[in-house]
Amino acid sequence: MKIVTSSGDLIIFDWLRVLPRQRLVGAGELLGRPVLVKLFIAPRAMRHWQREVDGLMLLEQAHILTPKVVASGELDGGGYFLCTDYLAGAETLQQYWKALPADKSQSRLVAWDPEAIVLLKRALRSIALLHRAGLTQLDLHMGNFLVYGDELYVIDGDAIKASSPGYAVSGREAEDNLSIFFAQLDSHWDAKIELLLIEYLQVNTERALNPDRLQAQVKRIRANRLRDWLTKAVRDCSHFMVHMTWWQFSSVVREHAAVLGPLLAAPDQPFSAAPMLKDGGSSSVTQVEAGGRALVIKRYNIKGLGHWLSRFWRPSRAWHSWLAGHQLHFLGIATPAPLAMIESRFGWMRRRAWLVTEFCSGPNLLDLLGPDGKSVPTSEQSDALLGMLARLHQARITHGDFKATNLLWHAEHVWLIDLDSMQFHKAEADYHRAWMKDRARFVRNWPQGSALTAWLETHLPH
Repeated sequence: MKIVTSSGDLIIFDWLRVLPRQRLVGAGELLGRPVLVKLFIAPRAMRHWQREVDGLMLLEQAHILTPKVVASGELDGGGYFLCTDYLAGAETLQQYWKALPADKSQSRLVAWDPEAIVLLKRALRSIALLHRAGLTQLDLHMGNFLVYGDELYVIDGDAIKASSPGYAVSGREAEDNLSIFFAQLDSHWDAKIELLLIEYLQVNTERALNPDRLQAQVKRIRANRLRDWLTKAVRDCSHFMVHMTWWQFSSVVREHAAVLGPLLAAPDQPFSAAPMLKDGGSSSVTQVEAGGRALVIKRYNIKGLGHWLSRFWRPSRAWHSWLAGHQLHFLGIATPAPLAMIESRFGWMRRRAWLVTEFCSGPNLLDLLGPDGKSVPTSEQSDALLGMLARLHQARITHGDFKATNLLWHAEHVWLIDLDSMQFHKAEADYHRAWMKDRARFVRNWPQGSALTAWLETHLPH
């Protein structure tokens, strides 16, 4: 694609990222020079373009590594462009983080991994340089740090703010900005924040930090991020594709939309083509393969007029499970990835609904430990079960149907399924009452007086 600019003909070879209603990012060439191209074509294009240019200039003036601006200006047909040096082969810290083995990047305390620490320390040194120069990065995450050779570059000038150019930011500003970074991590890293801050303070010694206030800010921002994420799960955005008509509402993870398209168009078809895993009155479950991966489809049935009258006016169980699954994923609690949700509707009135998730092949805990209760969990199984319960407790979440068959053992983790009744509790008393019901239901899976029930009564939190 060729674009005529005031700096010469801009040739774009490959689109790297498309942000709907915001900007396009591509790799190209300007007068024979490899460049990274950003095209700002949204209604507020000028504002975002100017902030991007200003932010990169602030970084350069502070002698903080960032890709050099090659050309910038207004497009003849409307919108703005920005070209920076193209750093071939560069990868973000986020890409390195995702390349870590799952048990490391999930960041359990038992997997306090040196490779993960190195990545975090590199980011914290760069953040310290920003703060020492009086700058903050308002969208602070590892995706905005680019590794090129042995150097670390700061990118996304749009989010750079000059709080106090030439003077270090205040302690509170530093805490607020650092909390944005730490809130991106799994909550199991929270206990190590003070140790990680040592790396930051070796670079920026200008201001004292309050670790207690920082921890409180991290929890607040993480809660806000979760609320925003669940809001996005039911509206059209860069991660989710939402389609709504008079007859149907659907939300699908955008990167899987093409593969799941036929399934969204005819969600009942697999139930007649494949043996069902469950065929109950209120729900039916079957397995299907799409795009080379095994999936599970759960259909929430309407048993009759009375059942429909009790359900049509409120979000379906599929809707509730869809949000619950994304909440658990956000919190790092193992559950099959929710990929799509469909509601059959008549206007605003809901009818049947479907939920599509990944298939988890592990045995449930009743089969794993045996129905007679003679066996107790291994140390590995015990750590996984109690660790999962600790995360649920920290988030004040209860399952609501805590049967052993709703907990699977897979990849050295305990996975939660059937999230129809999952609840988040704001009131402490409500949470404790609901948890004691979950606890009692889980213990009842095995005979009273068995070795396993004795183990559970000793180890499960009260």
